[in-house]
This record gives sequence, C-alpha cells and structure tokens, in this order.
Amino acid sequence: MRGLYFFFLSILTRVSSDTFSDVTGLIGHNVTLPCRYDTQSHGVLSFCWGRGAVPRSKCSNTILSSTDGAVQISRSSRYQLLGRVTDGDISLTILNAQWSDAGVYGCRVEIPGWFNDHKANTHLVIEEAPVEQSVTQDWTLTAGGSHGGQSETWITSAPVYAEVGDPTLVIIRSVTTEGKFKAFQGVENIARIGGFFFCTIIIILVFIFWRRFQPRRTLQRLSTSAAENIYESIPVPE
Repeated sequence: MRGLYFFFLSILTRVSSDTFSDVTGLIGHNVTLPCRYDTQSHGVLSFCWGRGAVPRSKCSNTILSSTDGAVQISRSSRYQLLGRVTDGDISLTILNAQWSDAGVYGCRVEIPGWFNDHKANTHLVIEEAPVEQSVTQDWTLTAGGSHGGQSETWITSAPVYAEVGDPTLVIIRSVTTEGKFKAFQGVENIARIGGFFFCTIIIILVFIFWRRFQPRRTLQRLSTSAAENIYESIPVPE
C-alpha cells in the first residue's frame, strides 16, 4: 500500500509541476512564448508546440514539433525557435503577431519515463500597438530685461512623440536660456568695441594726413602772399 501511495503522490507532483502563464503581444511585433527544460540532466529531447492546452499525450493541433532537436513540422514560417535548442530553450517566437494568434498554446517535452513529460501552457493576449502622436514642445528664449533693455522673445516648436494613454502626453516646456543670451550679449559687446577701435583708427589716419598736407598749404599761401607784396612794392611808371 505504501508503494502505491507514493506512486500516486509522485503522479500528483508531476501534474502540479505543469506551468501556466500569460504573455501579451502587440500587433505587428514579434512575441515569444517561454518553454525550457534541463538538457544537462536529460540531453536534447523531442518536443512539440500546439494550439490549445497540452493533452494527455503529444500536442493538440500541433503547429511545430522537433525530434532530438531537429524541427520536423512547422505549420507556418512565422513560428520560429530563436533560442538555443541545444541548451533547452525551446521558446516559440511568433513573427508579426496578428489578432488571430491570440489563444492558448501548449509546449510538451517528452522526458523518458512515466508521467515525466514537461508541459507548459501559455495564454497569449494580443493588443494593439501604441500609436505615436506628435506633440508641440515650446522652447522660449528671453533676452534683455536684466540690464534695463527691451525684452524680446523667440519661440520655436519641435515635435516630440509619446504613447497614447501616457499621462505625460502633453508637455509644454518654457526654458529661459540665460547662457545663450549672455553669448549674444558678448558678441554685441565685441562688435561695439571693434567699431570703437575702427572709428579711432580712422580719426588718427585723418589727423595724420591732415598734418602732412598742412605745411605744404601754408608754404603755398606764404609764397603767394610774398609775391603779392613784391608786386605791390614795385612802382608802376606813369
């Protein structure tokens, strides 16, 4: 009796070890349904994937099966094993998920012995992918004001994207870029200093040219006035 009791207890333990999980996929995106087993203890084993919960034997409505790691049946090219099968990762990846992919999937690994098979059931839920929406983000640059000058404001708009349902969908940022204003003010001061030096150089050059030509004009005036005096001093015969 004790042997029979432990036999049924082991059966119940095996049954209770079966897993059932929920996975959410998005329309048009890849989704992976998990299933793993220990290859170090059992080696590479045969397994199958089916639509529907794992039955008492094999898989219901088989969509993919493998014998000793080699894929024998694959109902669609969208069903892929992208994990390392030799390491026991036989997770099923569905490419470009559609509404029709929603439902229960069963994974069964055929472990030698009675009631030893590893079974994993996954409920796949398909949802619509979030839609990107354009939101206007305002950036404000304020110049002047701190030095008693006039205040000017430049506003530019840049698109940002957020998911539908995100509480931060509408974000308006007003940023006072004091650093940029200081940069503009520095350029303005440099321009003023440059203009002052330019005007100073022009005045100096004008002064130099004026001093250079001034003696010549003075000598010409002196010679002209001397000649006039000579002419006036000479008596005219009657």
